[in-house]
Amino acid sequence: MSPREDRLDRILARLDRDSTVGVEALSEELGVSLATVRRDLDLLEQRRLLERTHGGASRRNVDYDLSLRYKEAAATEAKAAIARAAVARITPGSVIGLSGGTTTFMVADALSQRDDLLHDLTIVTNAVDIAHKLAVHPGIKVIVCGGVINASSFELVGSFVDAVLRGIWIDLAFIGVHAFSATAGGTTANEDEAYVNRLMAQRAERAIVVADSSKCGRRSFASVGGTEVFEEIITDDSLGEDELRELTAAGYAVDLAPTRPEGERR
Repeated sequence: MSPREDRLDRILARLDRDSTVGVEALSEELGVSLATVRRDLDLLEQRRLLERTHGGASRRNVDYDLSLRYKEAAATEAKAAIARAAVARITPGSVIGLSGGTTTFMVADALSQRDDLLHDLTIVTNAVDIAHKLAVHPGIKVIVCGGVINASSFELVGSFVDAVLRGIWIDLAFIGVHAFSATAGGTTANEDEAYVNRLMAQRAERAIVVADSSKCGRRSFASVGGTEVFEEIITDDSLGEDELRELTAAGYAVDLAPTRPEGERR
């Protein structure tokens, strides 16, 4: 493990214990400069593992006991598999909704590599990073919902988003969430993002949650919606059998995107 990875794990461990950390205290504890600590905290915030505060950071509702390197590798593999499964549902001529988030960004990335889909396609998104990713393809019409940008997630929120989404219809929407479960449905940490995500899903003929299996069985602060909004969940094949049964019993169609070779799957 590199020195920086070790520092990041130690910061997360400290957050797990104390809920909040200060830049000066971390600098002394880790033996690095204040500037280095601030860069580390900024990186962890970008990865949605903490929230920056004045003079430090506070914890988010995540599992800090797993090593950061393991979590990143596993999540990247899972999200790539989910993105491939999502793109397989897209057909030319469709209007596709993409909420903000790392998984939906990977859907956009996977889409950009499919030459057969890079024409006669309309993308509706409230995420400026996704819009930037797809805007370079002349065959894709990109509609960006207006609004106020959330700097930590690159998502646009607010009444301007509402005005745009209520005036259009979407064929298929892929919605990222921070957590999902059979009882709580899809949830996020931010109520403004949850509102926009729900509205985008409601304007779609079919709305699908895209989230890796580590988010299953958890609940975040703000509800996006349950089976009244989402017909299906695309997650990875590490989902537990009990969790799969609970989601299916609740009324969700669940697609387990394969992350492992055929012979290694259960």
